[in-house]
Amino acid sequence: MNKIGKQTIQFSSPPYILETSSIVGPKEAQGPLAKYFDQCLEDEFWGEKTWEKAESKIIKENVNSVIAKSCIPSQNIDYCFAGDLLNQCISSSFGLREINIPFFGIFGACSTFVEGMSLGSIFIDSGAAKNVLCATSSHFCSAEKQFRFPLELGNQRPPTAQWTVTGSGAAILSNTNLDKVCPQVTYITPGKIVDMGVKDANNMGAAMAPAALDTLITHLQDTGRKPSYYDAIITGDLGYVGKEILTEMAETQGYNIKNNYNDCGVLIFDKDAQDTHAGGSGCGCVGSVFSGYFYKKLKEKSINRLLLIATGALMNSTSSQQGESIPGIAHAIAIENLVFGDGGKKQDFGNK
Repeated sequence: MNKIGKQTIQFSSPPYILETSSIVGPKEAQGPLAKYFDQCLEDEFWGEKTWEKAESKIIKENVNSVIAKSCIPSQNIDYCFAGDLLNQCISSSFGLREINIPFFGIFGACSTFVEGMSLGSIFIDSGAAKNVLCATSSHFCSAEKQFRFPLELGNQRPPTAQWTVTGSGAAILSNTNLDKVCPQVTYITPGKIVDMGVKDANNMGAAMAPAALDTLITHLQDTGRKPSYYDAIITGDLGYVGKEILTEMAETQGYNIKNNYNDCGVLIFDKDAQDTHAGGSGCGCVGSVFSGYFYKKLKEKSINRLLLIATGALMNSTSSQQGESIPGIAHAIAIENLVFGDGGKKQDFGNK
């Protein structure tokens, strides 16, 4: 493991993504990616009395699922990196309090999933761990209550607003592939905080897009790669507004990403049929879409090189009410099939 360029880390023994699991809510289950998720819920409460307890149950059950799928006993998992959007990350800490695995509670807003995978990869390649669990969750109802308005008020949402994904993504990283063909984490590019002065909590895409641009360009410069190296460049939850901003800003900097770029917040919902305005967002957005959809595409080799850039808005309800701007963050992780095969038919993930 060594640092290259300004802020990218190259792994000497790239960690394997041994297994993933995903759970999503009822609205996500009606979207275009429904068949790729491990479990789809029928209602937002899932048998619990509150939305917060439901979210804790979602991440708990998803972690149990990924551990079972990996065939690694929980006592052989060295560390867990997990986080969510609720105050003091209570979904993760309450939901995972019984798993008996050393726990790092982390927060990077909606970038938390890739932040956890980045930290887990560092632990594995350094020899500090053999197996690491990474997980995140979010819930539309609990997030709306905390960051915007109680649902009972029935506030109108502007066109730039995004729909927080009810869901969870989880992954097991390992220093061995257990004789499976698994994609590997080859590089990570941790992001810097970028604040362009956007203050509108209903326009997260505009607040986060500059951070995504900074991390994307830094990654390409540090690694010497071109955008075309990757079969897919995927951001976490810029949505339709942020995706358009990033595409245009990248082009002004001399980077054409139109042919292979898309966003998890765009992919998870049918904008017209589901009326989700600017698309999906939340810790569970990139977590569930990667764990449910892109991991399967990597396994079947219709994608061999993926650059996943998870984006986050580093604000809370108090800072917005006090007129603070919204700092953005974006962490990038390069995931590649280092054992190649013909695989399936390559897909076009860019703009049409």
